[in-house]
Amino acid sequence: MNAAEYANLEAMEREHWYYSGKRALVCHWLAAAKALAPEKTLLDCGAGTGLFAEEMAAHCRVLVLDDHDESLQLLRKRFSPGQVLRVSATGIPLPDGAVDAITALDVLEHIEDDRAAVREMHRVLRPGGVLVATVPASMALWSDWDVALHHFRRYDRTGLRALFPDPAAWEIVHVNYTNVLVFPVVWTVRKWRAWRRSAPAGGNRRSEDVVPPAWLNALLRALFVATGRVRVPFPFGVSLLLVARRR
Repeated sequence: MNAAEYANLEAMEREHWYYSGKRALVCHWLAAAKALAPEKTLLDCGAGTGLFAEEMAAHCRVLVLDDHDESLQLLRKRFSPGQVLRVSATGIPLPDGAVDAITALDVLEHIEDDRAAVREMHRVLRPGGVLVATVPASMALWSDWDVALHHFRRYDRTGLRALFPDPAAWEIVHVNYTNVLVFPVVWTVRKWRAWRRSAPAGGNRRSEDVVPPAWLNALLRALFVATGRVRVPFPFGVSLLLVARRR
C-alpha cells in the first residue's frame, strides 16, 4: 500500500464497520474451526497494523508476517521480535506443517502470484489446519481505492475457488460473498467518484476513510457479520470470505 494508507488504516480500523466487522467474522470462523486455543499457533499473513493478530493473541499463539516497512514498524510495537516475520506470503520461513491456522485478510489481491501464496500457505499449515481468507469482490467495484492500495485484482467466487483446485489438498468449508446489501450503494458511490474524476487529493476524503454515524456504523457492521456467516449463494457482494481446511 501507499505509505499514507497505513496511517489511514491505523486511524480507522478499530471503529469502522468494515474493519471491525471483518475481524469479528474471521474470529467466528476460526472459533467454528476450533483453531483458537492456547496451544494453537496462528499465522496472520499480511498483518498490516497488527490489530487483528493482537486481538487473537488472547486466544492462541500468534505470528505476524508482512514485507512492507510501514507495516513492520507498527508490528514491532505490538509483538516481540520472534513473532514478526519480514517476508512475502510466497516465501514463508517456517517448516512444513508449522502452524494450526492462517489468516489472510484482504491480502491475496496484493500478491501478483496469488496461486503461489496459497501453495505456500498449504505447505506451512499442518494437516487439518484451517485457512481463513477475505478478499475484495467484483471488478465492477474497481476504483481509485484499489489503485491506492496496490491491488492486482478483485475476485468473484469462481476465481477465488480456483486458487484451491485440488480436492486432495484442500477441503473448502465455506466460500461466500459478504457485504451484499451495501453493494448497490458502494457501486454507485465509486462510479460517481470515477465520473467526477475525484480521486482523493487536497482536502477531499473518500467515503472509505470516514466512520459513519454510530447507529449506521453499528448496523453496517451487524449486516457484514450476518451475511458472512450464512451459506445463501449470493451472486454478488463487496467482499468474499473463504474458509478452507488443509487435507
